[in-house]
Amino acid sequence: MRELTGKLKWIVGGWAVACSLIHLYTAAFGVFEPRVQRGMHLFFLLPLAFILFPATKSSPKDRPTLSDWILAILSTLPSIYSIIYADELNRRFEFVTPLTTAQIILGVIAVVCLIEAMRRAVAPMMALLTIVFIAYLFFLGKVIPGPFHFKGMPLSDGIEAFFLLKDEGIYGSITGISATFVFLFVLFGSVIHQTGVGKFFTDFACRAAGGSRGGPAKIAVISSGLFGTISGAAVANVYTTGTFTIPLMKSLGYRPEFAGAVEAAASTGGMLMPPIMGAGAFVMAEMINVPYIQICKAAALGAVLYYFAVGMMVHFEAVKNDLKPVDKSKLPSWGSVLKTAYLLVPLAVLLYLLIIGYTPYMAAFASIVVAILVSYVRRSTWMTPKKLWNALVYGAYNAVMVAVACAGAGLIISVVTNSGIGLTFSSLIVSLSHGYLLIGLIFIMVTSIMLGMGLPATPAYVIAASVGAPAMLKLGVDILSTHLFVFYFAILAAITPPVAIAGYAAAGLAGSDPLKTGFTAFKLALAGFIVPYIFVYRPALIMKGSFTEVVLTFAVAFISVIFLASSLEGWFFKHLSFPERAVFFIVALLLPFPIIPLVFSFLIALAVLGGAFLVYRVKARFA
Repeated sequence: MRELTGKLKWIVGGWAVACSLIHLYTAAFGVFEPRVQRGMHLFFLLPLAFILFPATKSSPKDRPTLSDWILAILSTLPSIYSIIYADELNRRFEFVTPLTTAQIILGVIAVVCLIEAMRRAVAPMMALLTIVFIAYLFFLGKVIPGPFHFKGMPLSDGIEAFFLLKDEGIYGSITGISATFVFLFVLFGSVIHQTGVGKFFTDFACRAAGGSRGGPAKIAVISSGLFGTISGAAVANVYTTGTFTIPLMKSLGYRPEFAGAVEAAASTGGMLMPPIMGAGAFVMAEMINVPYIQICKAAALGAVLYYFAVGMMVHFEAVKNDLKPVDKSKLPSWGSVLKTAYLLVPLAVLLYLLIIGYTPYMAAFASIVVAILVSYVRRSTWMTPKKLWNALVYGAYNAVMVAVACAGAGLIISVVTNSGIGLTFSSLIVSLSHGYLLIGLIFIMVTSIMLGMGLPATPAYVIAASVGAPAMLKLGVDILSTHLFVFYFAILAAITPPVAIAGYAAAGLAGSDPLKTGFTAFKLALAGFIVPYIFVYRPALIMKGSFTEVVLTFAVAFISVIFLASSLEGWFFKHLSFPERAVFFIVALLLPFPIIPLVFSFLIALAVLGGAFLVYRVKARFA
């Protein structure tokens, strides 16, 4: 992102502040008509993609070029048209009323500008993927034989699908989610970040885990998990917490690739952690018509298991290599940490309002107001005019990537819907799996990871869900389990080589080899890959079942994660031989699956863990 200077910094900052204030206004007094709300959202944010993000590495880093200004101005025209002619567009008959020349031109401008904005602000991979999907809709499908053959769509119908439809395309429902819920939560994250909650998370993690074996790595796991609840972006999380944790790990003897990998794996999990979960949870709620708070509850135990899995991998690595803790004299005291615990009040208010039935939109708005008021408890955290300005500016800046990604995802969904490729793919998965659920899940896991490589969380999930979810539903999986399964693997693509974007970001901070860092991060998070399968085979993990079922399922999964982490690290009180690691690995995979009744699974898991503990503890003591 460019660092603007002088008058330009204030002019663009004023534009961003206006964007944030208008979204706050609609949160307080009611949203506009959908086309107007979405048009206004992209009217403010799409031009910022060209002003803030350089076109190439050689472009100026402190000011936009003439071509940037031209693209920024052009990108506002389709949104202006959607706002002004919203009533007329709502009255037209879709795919019946012919398009005017102006609508076709504006539609082309909207698509071209959006693709370029995705290339700059989101990821070149997403821009390329969008181009491939569009090419498939218009002409590529005609030359592909077999089940994916498609007769093609006329240009005018394609432009209508991309630009003028109310529920699909650039100004469709996915952009609507960004224009309401997501923007408010991004702004909320920006506001509480200005109050210093990020420092509180880091200090808390240091005090809680810094003095234990492998403390610096555990600090990264805890602080990234806490910060991830408000950031919801793996790479942003890496750069925020990694600037502290990675140098700390390296200074105490951690290998650079391991230090970067810990931060990458922990930061990626932030998108799985309620209450915010990036924009994905809001999109999921809209796609499957399930209340947002229900998705948060369903995802909670899985997120805990993911972080426990990464934590166990870190712990075994630390014990195996005798990695030292942080000197306790350098850790903050509990007293100094708890002095700023009041900064968590806005998060508590957010959760409370969601639980008692407030919409996410109103809960986020109220929490922003509370965050500003709570900041005045102590002088050091006051929300001064400068901090408030920065919160409003960076709230809009941080929303650019999400808005562009959501609009791009809407465009891809439009292609999937109008070409029927999603239904074709789901039928193919069912056919190839021969109706066996496990085989189908493996296919969908691989597809979700491939589609998510190089993409941010929201579009990765939306695209993966559009092609993978129908297949799982055909295989008889519950809709919430289906979408959480796809969501997990679309997110975990951020640390899956060869395109592990979170791993690459962490490697830059660690000064390590990106590929080695990516593979190490993948290994650290691998124990978490078991969690989505438990969602499917043991739905009690997503709170579908009695209290007893939920507790027993979580306990079995908890023990499975210990065995899997131990197997992957080759340590359980002592070094494990290859046969021992293989046994641990098999036990970890078999326990969560419903081969036997849940109560017996729990008793067997407990017995195996207890037996292993006694045997290997004794062996380690007398070795």
